[in-house]
Amino acid sequence: MFRKEYPRPNFIRKNWLNLNGKWNFSFDDKKVGLSEKWFNKKELEREIEVPFCHQSELSGIEETRFHDVVWYQREIEIPKEWKDQRIKLNFGAVDYKCKIYVNGDLVGEHIGGHVNFSVDITDSLQGNKENIVVYVEDPGKDEFIPRGKQFWLEDSDLIWYTRTTGIWQTVWLEPVSKTSIDYIRLTPDLDTGHVNLETKIIGIKQDLTCQVIISFKGEEIVNDCIKVKNEILERKFDVFEKKVFRTNSHSGGWCWSPEHPNLFDVQIILLENKKELDHVDTYFGMRKVHIENGTFFLNNKPYYQKLVLDQGYWPKGLLTAPSDEDFVLDIKLSKEMGFNGCRKHQKVEDPRFLHHANKMGFIVWGEMANAAEYNHESVERLTTEWSEIVKRDYNNPSILAWVPLNESWGVPRIKFSKQEQAHSMAMYYLTKSLDQTRLVISNDGWELTKTDICGIHNYNHGNGSEKNKYEYYKETLKTRENILASRPAGKNVYADGYEHDNNTPIMLTEFGGIAFDKNHPAGWGYSSANTSEEFVADYKRTIDAVYNSDIINGYCYTQLTDVEQEVNGLLTYDRQPKCDLKLIEEINGKNLFEKVVKF
Repeated sequence: MFRKEYPRPNFIRKNWLNLNGKWNFSFDDKKVGLSEKWFNKKELEREIEVPFCHQSELSGIEETRFHDVVWYQREIEIPKEWKDQRIKLNFGAVDYKCKIYVNGDLVGEHIGGHVNFSVDITDSLQGNKENIVVYVEDPGKDEFIPRGKQFWLEDSDLIWYTRTTGIWQTVWLEPVSKTSIDYIRLTPDLDTGHVNLETKIIGIKQDLTCQVIISFKGEEIVNDCIKVKNEILERKFDVFEKKVFRTNSHSGGWCWSPEHPNLFDVQIILLENKKELDHVDTYFGMRKVHIENGTFFLNNKPYYQKLVLDQGYWPKGLLTAPSDEDFVLDIKLSKEMGFNGCRKHQKVEDPRFLHHANKMGFIVWGEMANAAEYNHESVERLTTEWSEIVKRDYNNPSILAWVPLNESWGVPRIKFSKQEQAHSMAMYYLTKSLDQTRLVISNDGWELTKTDICGIHNYNHGNGSEKNKYEYYKETLKTRENILASRPAGKNVYADGYEHDNNTPIMLTEFGGIAFDKNHPAGWGYSSANTSEEFVADYKRTIDAVYNSDIINGYCYTQLTDVEQEVNGLLTYDRQPKCDLKLIEEINGKNLFEKVVKF
C-alpha cells in the first residue's frame, strides 16, 4: 500500500484505519451518474490506486484527457472495538467538488481541491460491510477555479502541467468520542516565553476536564488540568520560565529555526471523571517573524532567506508524492545545496511535507494555487479555501510567510482595476485576521498592493554569451531605486496607486530557471546551458548578481526540479542532480548575515 503514514501529523489520534489502496472507479463523461443513482452501486467498471489521480501512472490508469466527472467506490468494515464511537471519514484532499455517500446516503459535500475535510458517517452505518461512494466533479476548462499549474487545455505546455482530478491525498477512518477535540491552535510568543493554546471541544458536559502536557526533548514543562466550562478553551503557558539558556535565540536555545529545529511535544487529553474521552498529540515551535528597517528578522535577529522554488510534482504521482520518503529527499537535497527553505509554488502541499520541514529545519512559504481569471465566483472560491488552508497549517513553525496571490494570476487587471486591487488587499488583511504570526506577500512577483515583503520576479539574466544583458540585469538589482524602477516581464513592481515603503524588505523571489537536460534538448527554460559546466557557471552568474545587490534581503531560485516539459531545475524530474551539488552549495554558501544587518 502506498502512503501508509498517519496523514495528519500535527493532530494525531492513535486509532485510525488507512483506506488507501484499490478502489473501484469510473469516468462519467455523460454526467448521468447522479440521475442514475450510482451512489447505490457496489462496483464500478475500473480500479484505481488511491491516493493517486487517474492522470498519474501510479493510479494504474494514466488517462490525461478531460474527464470532468469521476466516481469512486469501495466497501469497508468498521472495527468492532470502535463500537459506541462516532466514525469520521477523512480526506486529505479531493480536487475539486465532491459528494460523499455511505450506503446510499449523502453524508457530506466539499468544495476546494487543496485542503482536508471530514464527514461523520455514523448515522448511515449498517453494521456489516459499509459501501462508500465518492462523486467528484472537476471542470477542466473552468478558469475561475483555484487550480495553480493545472492546465485548462488537454496537453501540458510551457509552465502549465497535467491536471489532477479527484482523490489525491490519503483517505482514512477514525473513531471519535461524542465529546471530542475539534481543533488546536498553538501560538508562540517568543518575547514573553509563552505559548497560547486555543482549542474547541465538541459536546461539552458536566465533570469534563482537559489535561495539557507540554514537554521538550522528554523534559516535562507543563502538566495542567483545566475544568472545561465552555466550548472554546484558551490558556497561556510559560515554557521558557525566564531561563536564559532557553530564550537565547543566537545560540539556538529552545527556539525553532532551520539551524535549530526545536519542537515542543503536546498532549491534549479530555477526561470525564478520569475516563479518557479523547487524546490528541501535536507539537509546536517557539519562533518569531517580523520586519524592521527593511530587514527580515527570525527570532529577533536578521536572517537571510535562501529559498528554492518547489512545485511539488513527481513523474509517476504528479501532485502526489509516491512515498513519505520523497518529501524527506526533496528537503535533504535542498539543504545539501545550501538552501534554508522553499517557496511551495502554486500548490498547497501535503501536511506530511510540512511535518518533515518542521523536524528537519526548513523554511516554507505557503502559497495558494490561483485561478486564471477574475470574477465574483473566483473571489468566493479563493477566500473560502484559503481560510481553510491557513487554519489547517497554522501550527507548523516552518511556515514563515503566506502568499495568497502570485504574478497577478486570477487578478490580470490589478495594475489599474480598483476591484482587483481591493481583492488583493482583502486577501492580505483576511490572512492577517487569521494569523498574526507570519508575513503576507499580497501578489508575489509584481503589481503589489499592501505587502510585508516586496517580492520581485526577474528572469532577465540572459544566457552566458549575452554579457550586455547580464550587466544590465545586474545593475537593475543593485540599488533600491533601480530594482523598483525595473519592469520585469513588462510589469510595474507596484500596482497603480501603491508605492514602496522603505521598511518593507525587498527579495528576489523568482529568477534563474536555467534549462539544461541533454536528454530533452527541446525542453523549456528562461535561459539555457549545454553542459554541466555551463550550467554551474550560469547559476553562479545569477546568484552573484543577487549577492552584488545593496538592497536584496533574500532570494528564491527557480527551481528545485524539472517538471514535465520544463527542464530548468537544479535536479531532474526524478530527482537526479544535474551537477555536483557541492558546487551549488559553495555558490549559495556565502555568509550574508553581516551584510543583512546593514540594510
